Amino acid sequence: MTEIISVRFKPGGKQYYFAPQGLKIKAGDGVVLDTAQGLSYGECVRGNHLVTDDMVLQPLRTVVRVATQRDKFTAEKNRQREKDAMRICRKKIARHGLDMKLVDAECSFEGNKILFFFTSDGRVDFRALVKDLATSLHARIELRQIGVRDAARMLGGLGICGKPFCCGQFLKQFQPVSIKMAKTQNLSLNPAKISGTCGRLMCCLKYEQNAYEDAVKRCPRQESFVETPDGVGTVTAVNLLRERVRVSLEDSEDSPQTYSVKEINVVRSGKGKRPEGYVPPPPEELARLRLVPEEPEDKAAAPSLSEAVEQAISDHQSAAPTPRQKKKPKKYQQKQAKPRPEKTASTTQEEQWEDMAQALPSVKKINNASRRSGRKSKRPSGGKN
Repeated sequence: MTEIISVRFKPGGKQYYFAPQGLKIKAGDGVVLDTAQGLSYGECVRGNHLVTDDMVLQPLRTVVRVATQRDKFTAEKNRQREKDAMRICRKKIARHGLDMKLVDAECSFEGNKILFFFTSDGRVDFRALVKDLATSLHARIELRQIGVRDAARMLGGLGICGKPFCCGQFLKQFQPVSIKMAKTQNLSLNPAKISGTCGRLMCCLKYEQNAYEDAVKRCPRQESFVETPDGVGTVTAVNLLRERVRVSLEDSEDSPQTYSVKEINVVRSGKGKRPEGYVPPPPEELARLRLVPEEPEDKAAAPSLSEAVEQAISDHQSAAPTPRQKKKPKKYQQKQAKPRPEKTASTTQEEQWEDMAQALPSVKKINNASRRSGRKSKRPSGGKN
């Protein structure tokens, strides 16, 4: 077992292993490292931990020290210098008229070397550009041509799925992707739909390729001649994910029927002629190919959860006694108004006068009570004058 720490030089970049040399380093700490390019500044992603010897590439580089405040200031100064170098390099490229696209720049921790990354369709003679940059930036200049996939990893961004690029998140190295994978997965061969932002085939085509290749072995090919529970016919479509096929039957004029892969028997695989001397089996034998769905369990033997809850609630309600209602005092009891006979169109004028006369005493009592309350409110709250 070997004790190491994981370090990343750029956000979302690849992780590298270094020997801590007895230092206790935790995730998030800045460290100064001894690399092939000299001293470099990085950020610890995972602190001291042990791994097997076969996971470490010898000789293992070491950690020089935990970054101090001065080291962090130097690293921040180098980041600003990289931005200035990018701006100057773009102007120099346009002045020299070179067919190249500048992607990124890296300044060494010691500040004596600047590395530029660019993409181009062909070879570029940038010797004059290097001399011009060395005079302007007063440092050693190195230009490195990279591919479009590496450029997408450095720049980052969002894919058509709405998530960050896989190459910028977790892919350590690029997997070979071919157009054959898109054909196997029955995807549209439109380049705009199966290509990533970098212009190459999407890396995610490789993720499910093994599952599709395994499904292809179990499913029949297009235009195969097969036996089904309803007769013989030709396969017109194959759904690899659900492992179902659509078959056009010979003795039926209806639309093609859909069957599971387990319900068919392949007589001829792929496109070709019908086998000579082939006699279809009798319908009784073909009917045995049909899958019989499993019968559901008896509900009476094992009632569902909802039925058990409803039964428990009904039993509780029937067993619980009905609560007695307390009688209200007489003074709070409301007198039930006697129903008055509805007036019809035949009501005479004398009956209307009688009703008005009966309601008049109650109106007088209300008016007298309001007058008394008005007199009491006018009386002053204090004593007698």
